[in-house]
Amino acid sequence: MKSPMTRSGFDRLHAELARLKEERPRISKAIGAALEHGDLRENAEYHAAKDRQGLVEARIRQIETALSGAEIIDTTTLVGERVQFGARVVVTDGESGQELEYLVVGEFESDASNGMISFKSPLARALMGRTVGDVVEFQSPRGERELEIVAIKLA
Repeated sequence: MKSPMTRSGFDRLHAELARLKEERPRISKAIGAALEHGDLRENAEYHAAKDRQGLVEARIRQIETALSGAEIIDTTTLVGERVQFGARVVVTDGESGQELEYLVVGEFESDASNGMISFKSPLARALMGRTVGDVVEFQSPRGERELEIVAIKLA
């Protein structure tokens, strides 16, 4: 099944994959060096290197799966006045009055701490198809929230 992704998200994941693959030989060397210390039961360097190897290999598999199923959406061709995949949405929080900006992206490229939300997230699902002036309610981990859409920016 294809998974939508922006070009920049695809490129970032591809760069991360290359970096992780370059890390493999260093991890192997660290494991080899730790093996030379003898008793593996009390060898912290060996266990740390093996743990790192497991994390790196798992992330490589995850990225390869994401990239192989990616459907790159050309966000430069977006038109209309409704929130859609690839749109930047500026909202005002009904409770705090704070203005926030979100970019609706694919699930493998989302990074909520940087305002990049997956199109599958509760917030993005509440925003999709809406227009400027609409007030949306959605369930967040902190409870029910209300946001007003103040701007939609398409590429």
